[in-house]
Amino acid sequence: MKCIYIDPPYNTGNEGWVYNDNVNSPEIRRWLGEVVGKEGETLDRHDRWLCMMYPRLVLLKQFLRDDGAIFVSIDDNEVGNLQTLMREVFGSANEIATVVWEKGKKGDSKLVSVTHEYIVAFARNKALLKEHKVRWRRKKPGVDAVLDQYEQLREKHGDNHALVRKEMMDWYRALPKGDPRKAHKHYNWSDGRGLYFPDNFHGPDDGRENRPRYPILHPVTQQPCAIPSTGWRWEESTTKAALAEDPPRIHFGKDHTTIPNRKSYLAEVDEEPMMSVFYKDGRAATLEVEAILGTGAFPFPKDSEVIADLIGMVAEPGDLVLDSFGGSGTTAHAVLKLNQNSGRAIRFILVELNEDVARNKTCQRVRRVIEGYTPLAGKKRFRVEGLGGGFQFCALSTEPLFTADGQIREDVTFAQLSEFVWFTETGTGYRKQKKRSPLLGIHEGRAVYLLYNGILDDLAIDSGNVLTGVVLDRLPKHDGPRVIYAAACRLGTPRLNREGIVFKQTPYALDVSP
Repeated sequence: MKCIYIDPPYNTGNEGWVYNDNVNSPEIRRWLGEVVGKEGETLDRHDRWLCMMYPRLVLLKQFLRDDGAIFVSIDDNEVGNLQTLMREVFGSANEIATVVWEKGKKGDSKLVSVTHEYIVAFARNKALLKEHKVRWRRKKPGVDAVLDQYEQLREKHGDNHALVRKEMMDWYRALPKGDPRKAHKHYNWSDGRGLYFPDNFHGPDDGRENRPRYPILHPVTQQPCAIPSTGWRWEESTTKAALAEDPPRIHFGKDHTTIPNRKSYLAEVDEEPMMSVFYKDGRAATLEVEAILGTGAFPFPKDSEVIADLIGMVAEPGDLVLDSFGGSGTTAHAVLKLNQNSGRAIRFILVELNEDVARNKTCQRVRRVIEGYTPLAGKKRFRVEGLGGGFQFCALSTEPLFTADGQIREDVTFAQLSEFVWFTETGTGYRKQKKRSPLLGIHEGRAVYLLYNGILDDLAIDSGNVLTGVVLDRLPKHDGPRVIYAAACRLGTPRLNREGIVFKQTPYALDVSP
């Protein structure tokens, strides 16, 4: 996994999550059962939360790539414990930051109005990110909408940049206060390259007296322009190169009495690092989910735009994102938003233990944002276009596939094992075949076979449980590489290499333990 985002229970004392402590000592059970107040204030409240989180974080670490990162949402109830726990699991050297998310401007507290939550961020290997000079950047809020508006005006007015500027400024003024698009209102000039802001390239006022001071001729008056008191930031050769471009990257005033500026194009500065403190109204996420699933569908969902920012900083097209507390499906929604303008999609896996939530909330939300929907709540009733994409819904068996000592259970069917083998090899869901066959399918040119419990009619050594020359001759043919799972192999390495076969022993090749 390149990126993991989870939104675990906050342990406020009001959740319905259940943790099986698996402690058999009567003394410990008696201690765990003592209550000093309401249910959420048991003596072991934080212990239970930590015991729930620790094995999950250890497992998530195993799934995370060396260049990956994990983000965990939390609030004041457990933020200190979470930070300590993640430092133990991931290592203090891999801590990135604890981001403060301000979600509201008001609160109903009689003492201090708590309007924020946290996002704790850790890298799998921070030193590796530094070595590879990795830079995390997110799209500036509102930039895409501003650039879309500009492109519409360019189509309407062509190269009449004065008229484009006038209508861009009118558009900015009409935006409501606080709209993220309004933050880019200074980008209202344009030329053949795009929308820009005339930014100065004065030399910094740092007391140095040897700043470059050279003449820049005004294109109309052909007179030297005014020079800033601190000189120029750029050397003369850099300015000449900027002037030589078509269109020039230098912005001039009406005559030489004004100081020229450099052109800062919005399309070239549309990204920024995530700030350690940011504001995003928490109500937006609730309204979004209720429009998709109905009023009161899911309490306290996360904002898909914020999660898209997190994932977009780390993951690239083709990468895999995991959310092991799937909930309302925000992570999938965020990934689908990121994939809209990408030729190759980021993939996602969501895990949700509550079957009702998984089927009727998580799954339904993902399906509706893919296919499009008419809002079920709110004032808007026009159809929202789908984001496109697809997903598979898979349910875990109620019984584990393996016994406690790591062996496959005797009552496991060939179909159940086929699903597990196929997913192990391909990372995709298995579609059952009409006729049972040792050839499970072909994935990216590679055939996957499973020989198990009489697939070729009996359990004799020359039938289906052991890979022999006779068995190999009876298998469905494939002209390409093959992976064959079996209890044992009687073929030598030279023949396996000649035949393009990779042999994997069942069940050991399916072991998913660390």
